[in-house]
Amino acid sequence: MYSTQSDQQKTSAGGTGKPSRDRRCFVTYVRKPTDELVRFVVAPDNSIVPDLAERLPGRGLWLSSSREIVNTACAKRLFAKAAGGPVTVRDNLADAIEEQLRKRCLDLLGMARRAGEAVGGFQKVISVLGTRPASVVFCACDGADDGRNKVVAVAKGATVIEVFTGVELGSIFGRERTVYVAVAQQALGARILRESERLAGFRLAETV
Repeated sequence: MYSTQSDQQKTSAGGTGKPSRDRRCFVTYVRKPTDELVRFVVAPDNSIVPDLAERLPGRGLWLSSSREIVNTACAKRLFAKAAGGPVTVRDNLADAIEEQLRKRCLDLLGMARRAGEAVGGFQKVISVLGTRPASVVFCACDGADDGRNKVVAVAKGATVIEVFTGVELGSIFGRERTVYVAVAQQALGARILRESERLAGFRLAETV
């Protein structure tokens, strides 16, 4: 991962300005900032529920934001061990988390576009990066290398992420396809960065 984001961005929890808390992943036992984890809770029916917004009541069970880690927890029945009792885990849990994270990211990108904090298209992105700092720059994972290299070269101070297709990015701007998107250094930018990096762990996409 190529990252030149500021220390303030790194310690911000979802763009709120508050320091990110640390929690222990119950598979790896490694403590990480919650920005790099996914919270789960046990629902009243004893089912395991992902709590991506970290608002549901109950004791949180934390896992690294990784498809491999979630699959390991499911295969080895580690949710029951972490919860201290029998629980029900849905099939294809990692797929469900990926889809929820994908929707959260795209919804936030849509909000950023409507707020004037996100622009799409090669020329607009190059122009914006030359005049003001960006929090995150998206290059479509199915885009051409030459354009990507030019964008990366001028994306100083931003994190460049390849986690969405051109069609997915295009949906934000009402286009069939958009290959490059830049998001300004605003509160939404910090939130989008966090959710995109969590999504990358489930999409097995490269974050540079």
